Amino acid sequence: MMAAYTELSAARIAREVSSGALKAEKVVRDALERIDRLNPVLNAFVHVEAEAALEKAREVDRKVEAGRAVGPLAGVPVANKANICRKGKITSCCSRMLADYRPPYDATVIRRIEDADGVVVGSCNMDEFAMGSSTEFSCFGPTQNPWRLGFSPGGSSGGSAAAVAARMVPVALGSDTGGSIRQPAALCGVVGFKPTYGRVSRFGLVTFASSFDQIGSIARDTADAALLYEVIRGPDPADST
Repeated sequence: MMAAYTELSAARIAREVSSGALKAEKVVRDALERIDRLNPVLNAFVHVEAEAALEKAREVDRKVEAGRAVGPLAGVPVANKANICRKGKITSCCSRMLADYRPPYDATVIRRIEDADGVVVGSCNMDEFAMGSSTEFSCFGPTQNPWRLGFSPGGSSGGSAAAVAARMVPVALGSDTGGSIRQPAALCGVVGFKPTYGRVSRFGLVTFASSFDQIGSIARDTADAALLYEVIRGPDPADST
């Protein structure tokens, strides 16, 4: 029996989708099915955008079939964190205060992922407004550590780290103010990378502490963490830092 596509690295998925050996839609369907099966126990995702993700995957497949160049994240399922804005999609920060908030714009990192043909499948659980280190303090309830239920995955990016550790997605976005990428990555046995402040745009990240906040990548290995970082990094006129 073939292993789940989400067991593959992001780099391999992108390579095989780009070559036509693998369909982006199949990869994304596999990710959505795994989320549907595991999330009721782990509570890693709080918003799943299945139809939008599948349409984006079909768009990538159409580009490959037409012989057009695709980006470095071609067909790769990516998890967002619930404090990073997506146009028209709920960005709740896991707080009832923003339960129905739908931003009128995309965060720069989301736009860059989509421009690179990555597929954002939904947003992950977190401590409310990123103010915590255990992903227990969320209006959606706590996230479970995939390696041992009943234990914390860390926080505040605990949903992102748990989603990657449970092979729901190969890579995820997190945000880090005082350890919120690095600590949950450690507790879930994955790689968490907080880039140097200013290397990744904060435009569209709901602020906790602007002089420390930084968006970064969570992955199962350093190569995939670097791949996502290479896509999201770089100057942005919308972020003066």
